[in-house]
Amino acid sequence: MIGLISATAAGAAARDRLASAWPGRTRVYDGPVRQSVERAFAECEQLVCFLATGAVVRLVAPLLAGKTTDPGVVCVDEGQRYAVSLLGGHGGGANELAAEVADVLGCAPVVTTATDATDVPGLDTLGWPVEGAVAAVTRSLLDGERVTLRSDGVWPLPPLPGNVVRGDADGGAVLQVTDRIVELGPYDAVLRPPSLVVGVGASKGAPVEEVLGLVDEALREAGLSARSVVELATVDAKAEEPGIVAAAERLGVPLVTYAAEQLAAIEVPNPSGAPLAAVGTPSVAEAAALADGGELLVPKRKSSPEGRAAMATCAVVRRSARGRLAVVGLGPGARDLVTPRAVEELRRASVLVGLDQYVDQIRDLLRPGTRVIESGLGAEEERARTAVAEARAGHAVALIGSGDAGVYAMASPALAEAADDIDVVGVPGVTAALAAAAILGAPLGHDHVSISLSDLHTPWEVIERRVRAAAEADIVVTFYNPRSRGRDWQLPKALSILAGHREPATPVGVVRNASRGDESSRLTTLAGLDPATVDMMTVVTVGNTATREIAGRMVTPRGYRWQS
Repeated sequence: MIGLISATAAGAAARDRLASAWPGRTRVYDGPVRQSVERAFAECEQLVCFLATGAVVRLVAPLLAGKTTDPGVVCVDEGQRYAVSLLGGHGGGANELAAEVADVLGCAPVVTTATDATDVPGLDTLGWPVEGAVAAVTRSLLDGERVTLRSDGVWPLPPLPGNVVRGDADGGAVLQVTDRIVELGPYDAVLRPPSLVVGVGASKGAPVEEVLGLVDEALREAGLSARSVVELATVDAKAEEPGIVAAAERLGVPLVTYAAEQLAAIEVPNPSGAPLAAVGTPSVAEAAALADGGELLVPKRKSSPEGRAAMATCAVVRRSARGRLAVVGLGPGARDLVTPRAVEELRRASVLVGLDQYVDQIRDLLRPGTRVIESGLGAEEERARTAVAEARAGHAVALIGSGDAGVYAMASPALAEAADDIDVVGVPGVTAALAAAAILGAPLGHDHVSISLSDLHTPWEVIERRVRAAAEADIVVTFYNPRSRGRDWQLPKALSILAGHREPATPVGVVRNASRGDESSRLTTLAGLDPATVDMMTVVTVGNTATREIAGRMVTPRGYRWQS
């Protein structure tokens, strides 16, 4: 919840704008300002104060407890010119909140956190627990001093500055990425990757203290950090066992369950007849921990309560690091049509793979240290394989394409190469067809289809059959790749097929370089279109029998009864 506090009429008006924009996210605190701030500080995860920063500093100073528990605080000035991230920039999310507030109120976000200001990923923003001399290592990152990176494997981290060097050099700051308990020096920090799965079995009524005590003991004796535990796993029959459920809650991880039949098929070193009789599988702890693969670090062990039989078992598995492939659509070309999610993925990637001309469009959005792998036209297969190979090596990879990466672009060849050993994220983008339609009016107001006229990957016989089907079905058609220097007869042929089912006056929209600086568009008709004026940078949209030109715009009626 975000607490909103104001002291003036102007502040109250801005406060109410935020409250209206974010229903369910905000709570307005009325009354004396000091009491409002104190209540909101205790009750909310974040605060937006429509007050001077100096006043807010004095009000919250007595309330501060620590950066891991304090809420994020943003101040907005009386003139609504700035949204200032004042407290908890990373841990409290104030930096992101300042940007959100600025979007709603139309003001400028002010962020002074050093890593954000210099575009260096903060160690506390990576989503993993971090321990040790975080401030000292961060200072070395910012000052350009050598930081030695020691990692048990390759993890999908964001790009790190050039002064971060893998190896075992002595001296200077050290950043370790490991699930092992390690001794840290005064200039050492450690990131805890999500690598450990703890399989748990328990008798009915097993106390949570017994389950947790066993897990803690198993991890400690194996030299493993509980902060790298990513989930507890067990059999379906124990999905609601109170001791196991509470243990997962206290560890702050999800409880994942598997069918007994699935666990019974997993080979384990210590099968037993007791769980087979009780829940239908000879192993619960080991099999559940190994269900998604990995290395068994701690074989099954039992709890050892005094004076009675054990009621809990556990086993610990280390999963291999999984790389991450984001397939990102960049939209039709205009920067303001690149989605925020696409920008986020570009900045998260340590490796970027793409067509050289697309890379040039977004190069300025990449963080320093991003490794760029670019190639020219015709190398689509190479780019797809390279992106998947980099992800399989454990990296965070962004594979970019224009428009939507899943439409005549890189998602299809990449996912054809990818197996289930990497995580894949798709980021949708605005397609050329949609960008062209927005320029033309509303030509896609009813059923429509996109067809590529390039026979480079699809035989012309197949393309022609699809064009005929669209013509007979009276569907609006958008043609991609309509004409090139070496391929000049396909568009006339496709238009002639459509002409057999539509009037010569059927509206046709022609848009070249939609949303780019040299964008051009025109409306014509099926009979009036000259194919020689079309090239590979053009999208051609042919209306159906209901499409009309209205006030210079191409409109395909949806068929609403109230418009009939």
